[in-house]
Amino acid sequence: MPRNVSRSPTVLATVLATAIIASAWLLATAPAVLAQDASPRGPAAAEITRLPADQRSHHTLTLPGRMLRFTAIAGSIPMTNTAGRVLADVAFTAHLLDGADKRTRPLTFAFNGGPGAASTWLQLGALGPWRVPLTGDTVRTKAAPALLDNAETWLDFTDLVFIDPPGTGHSRIWPAIERNPPTAQGGGRGRGETQRSAEAGGPAWFWSIRGDIATFASFIANWTRSNERTGSPIVLAGESYGGFRAPLIAQALKSDHAVAVHAMVLVSPVLDFDGRRGWLQPHHYVALLPSIAATRLERSGVVPTRAALAEAETYARGEYLVDLVRGPRDTQASERIAARIAAFTGLDVEKVRKHDGRLGGRSFVQESAGFGDKAVSLYDAGISGLEPAGGDQRGFGDPFTSGLTAPLTAAMATLHARLGWRVERRYLMHSGEANRSWTWRNSPHPPEALGALLDLHRKDPKLMTLATHGFTDLVTPYFASALQLDQLPTYGQTQRIKLEVYPGGHMHYSRDDSRARFRDDVEKVIGEVVQPSVR
Repeated sequence: MPRNVSRSPTVLATVLATAIIASAWLLATAPAVLAQDASPRGPAAAEITRLPADQRSHHTLTLPGRMLRFTAIAGSIPMTNTAGRVLADVAFTAHLLDGADKRTRPLTFAFNGGPGAASTWLQLGALGPWRVPLTGDTVRTKAAPALLDNAETWLDFTDLVFIDPPGTGHSRIWPAIERNPPTAQGGGRGRGETQRSAEAGGPAWFWSIRGDIATFASFIANWTRSNERTGSPIVLAGESYGGFRAPLIAQALKSDHAVAVHAMVLVSPVLDFDGRRGWLQPHHYVALLPSIAATRLERSGVVPTRAALAEAETYARGEYLVDLVRGPRDTQASERIAARIAAFTGLDVEKVRKHDGRLGGRSFVQESAGFGDKAVSLYDAGISGLEPAGGDQRGFGDPFTSGLTAPLTAAMATLHARLGWRVERRYLMHSGEANRSWTWRNSPHPPEALGALLDLHRKDPKLMTLATHGFTDLVTPYFASALQLDQLPTYGQTQRIKLEVYPGGHMHYSRDDSRARFRDDVEKVIGEVVQPSVR
């Protein structure tokens, strides 16, 4: 149910737009991972034992204006090779509304990113029937936080299946099958590729782009078959690296399993990793400037909106881009940049000059006197005060995401106990080992998902995609996606690829108002693709 809720600068910008915008933005000085990865190591070999049988339980959720009765399933699906040998156990948690028609009831598969993150953030932060407040109070708690009834749960309009990829949550990778020499299917000779094949398994397969996508597609196809949901409209919801995954999973589902995806929700996604190549490229700073301007607005007491940031966006994609391309040796361009960037950020002109007008998220935070003596989260620059400044905020040291790991891990134990699924192994909300060992593929071309997104929409006139971002996310800034999605054509009379930006950061759903708007926007998108099948 709905809730209340010599060429001119212009020519140069046009010439450069396609090449510049096609690259995604990934902050140079941001944490080394994309989404909330904090565990220093993976599971010990002794922990790799079979998971208990799937556990079903029945629950009633009383929320404002409605009561939801649903069945929860906590369990796992084994990933096997063609010989039937188990290569990994993939754990999941499902919430299914009682009494719904399986033929028309949407089914959303949700996953986080990293790579190396379990689905905890989306499940307990926004989508599931119960949630944990993602606040400083939760960071500072000394006990497992209570699970609150979630008034913004998506269960009203879609069933939910949360997937923990191998090596995260309770999902584990079994020892690889020795294959010597590697098969042709195993690919090239890059790092960790010796055993990289679906037949051999092991971390080299499951912790690679190719193996990861194949695993998600196989899991989704197997889950829908075993639970008699092959006719349900399928929705994919992925956050951060999960947003990169989603279009590729949709392609694999269609080509390898004959399963069509009806809608995708991409939360704070990185759609193109070309930005990892170097940090002197102009598009990094073009993409980041509106989020820096939004941070200044929020910290001055103004709620950021696209309208309020229109001037910053226009300058970023126009005069700023052109002057950045001219380079710091052009003193007139540098002076123009320094004056305009100082105005948008509130920084002293001399501080902007020190960085040649190229402000990264961390340099902006370090140069700004408005942040005081408390550490600032680059995942949400509107948040500070969780710990003193000056600590190591690199890698896994972000004060917001790292601070929430312990309480959210404890909350997952509470959730599994409530569902009656008792597992004798530790829950890995994040796997630093998976993140560090990830094989990005042996290719000179950075991975990207824009091509898959374009291909999916070109071939399916009913597919809907909603990309969402937070204004004050300095790790995956919203304007990067805005620029990239602007390059994709509109198919038909309906805009089927939409972008919504909310107050907040990477996990914009941590803000109560943003979580409510996010839920309502997703309900509208899913309704648009499901309603025709109901008639």
